[in-house]
Amino acid sequence: MEQIRFVDTTIRDGHQSLWAMNMRTSHMLTVLPYLDSAGFESIEFFAKGAGLKKLLRHLHENPWDWIKGGVAVAKKTPLRWHGPIKGRTMSGYVPIEIGELLIKKAVDLGIVYTRVGDIWNDFNELEDELVRFDRLGMTAVVNIIYSIYPRHTDEYFVAKTREAASLRPYRLCFKDVGGLLTPDRIRTLMPKLIEAAPGVKWEFHGHCNNGFGPLNALEFVKLGITVIHTAIPPLANANSQPSIYNVAENLRALGFEPEIHEEVLLPATEYLTRVAKQEKFQIGIPYEYDERLYNHQVPGGMISNLIYQLSLVGMEHRIGEVLEEIPQVRAELGHPIMVTPLSQIVGSQAAINVIVGERYGQVSDATIEYALGRHGSEALAAMDQNTRSKILDRPRAKELAALEPWEPTLGELRQKYGKGISDEDLILRSVVGDDALDVVGRASNTEPVRMAHRPVSKVVRDLVSRDGHRSFSWDGDGFSVTIVKSS
Repeated sequence: MEQIRFVDTTIRDGHQSLWAMNMRTSHMLTVLPYLDSAGFESIEFFAKGAGLKKLLRHLHENPWDWIKGGVAVAKKTPLRWHGPIKGRTMSGYVPIEIGELLIKKAVDLGIVYTRVGDIWNDFNELEDELVRFDRLGMTAVVNIIYSIYPRHTDEYFVAKTREAASLRPYRLCFKDVGGLLTPDRIRTLMPKLIEAAPGVKWEFHGHCNNGFGPLNALEFVKLGITVIHTAIPPLANANSQPSIYNVAENLRALGFEPEIHEEVLLPATEYLTRVAKQEKFQIGIPYEYDERLYNHQVPGGMISNLIYQLSLVGMEHRIGEVLEEIPQVRAELGHPIMVTPLSQIVGSQAAINVIVGERYGQVSDATIEYALGRHGSEALAAMDQNTRSKILDRPRAKELAALEPWEPTLGELRQKYGKGISDEDLILRSVVGDDALDVVGRASNTEPVRMAHRPVSKVVRDLVSRDGHRSFSWDGDGFSVTIVKSS
């Protein structure tokens, strides 16, 4: 029987899904050695535009400290990049030559795998991207994104699988970004997709929004798929991926051979749980089934961000209203697949409608650009035209429509920022903003935390409770303690 391998998502999608990407570099560098030693096939490591912007703009940390520091730590397990080279992301537009420079820097550091897809499952559009990755030395796993809508039939997914397989990808990944799959749906759909891509190895990346994530992982393995994406608690379950502990244990009970050493991960789970409690971050727990998910279809990584954004204006209590508004906005925008950046456009506009109290009374620039067709031609064909007219009937829409898209070259960007600028600083300024280097100058400490496998307090309590000794001493870093039991 072929061994089952795992891709860890804790410090990428688990982090994004539950903590809105608010984990600091010091936290990630602290747990990475444990992830690296547990036997994962690979570790999802960094999301391009969003990772750069979040670390620098919101946490005031230099993303290169994490990228370089992580590469230096991970000696046993390949790290994975995540996201496209070019185009619009949830954090803005990345010029193609900057995207290529960023990938080249990652490859030079030793990161040679990525996972990428097209937001409309348009594999004609993705073909040029895969050629660029190959030229730059990065191997791509190609997503096929699951969604529910009348046009997303078995025939649709079979056709998309054939299109994706024709690109001769390293692997295909069935991506359930909204946690919408059920075991029954997997049993009826996946055999057809496996047959449509003979000889291509599959992975499964699913979220747990509806409580089915762990069961779905088992169903994929039963169908012969041997690479499953998981996370470690407290960044597993809830809107994230299933827990490696749960999936591995259940696979063994079914007679499979999961290739993972869970005991190595326990200190990382303990540490991240302490971080969650100290920072008041969400601790992932298994969700109960929620039929409403199939109405709003909000993906795993988005709910925490929506709540976070609402909390900035003191309106987190209105998340229920936003989730009710999302299906209507999605329908009016033509039922885009709820994946980055389309899901953010839908969710943010729904939140604006709720906050303002008037539907499309205010709209984001991203919504306007969507209505202008800058997120794909399928959007224009499927949109409600009355909604599109309402979005575009405002001065700001006319301003954005008049702007010619600028695709700067590296030469032009070096001219703008100074010919002596380093590649790393050029990337930060181009992606994050002209003031990026000023923010980097205020970066906080990113050194990993030195931690024992168990907190000292737990060790002390354990030793005190044992018989057979009257005293013990503990020598730590800069301190020592001696405890003598009373007779």
